[in-house]
Amino acid sequence: MPMTTEEGVKILDTIRATMKKHAPPMVVSKNGAEGLELMGNKPVPYGSKKIMVPGMYFCSVIMRKDSVNFYFFPIYFHLDDYKEKCPSILKYLKGKTCFHFKKLEQVNKKELDAMLKTGVQAWKKMGYMK
Repeated sequence: MPMTTEEGVKILDTIRATMKKHAPPMVVSKNGAEGLELMGNKPVPYGSKKIMVPGMYFCSVIMRKDSVNFYFFPIYFHLDDYKEKCPSILKYLKGKTCFHFKKLEQVNKKELDAMLKTGVQAWKKMGYMK
């Protein structure tokens, strides 16, 4: 059964509310009806040319036609740190950093919050946060 727009909005709002708990220390770089994006709060060099960016990308959520996608960049570097903390959410990980949610009950708010807290700690340890 395809995801309805109403279900998508509920999923988006749930994830957005949990993400906003972490801003600050994270910085909101984009916020609109279509989604939310967070980044680190410290300018860092990025890419092979080491161009300074205002903050390292952290996570975002956006509603698509058939699912709500949550992109969480810290998991790319530290997948093992999340296996015990958020086992039910990891079922929806597609690829390396993207989660696809089609039903509200797939979003475990407690695990999502723990995942974001762990990510903030990782960003501090890696020097992407003040």
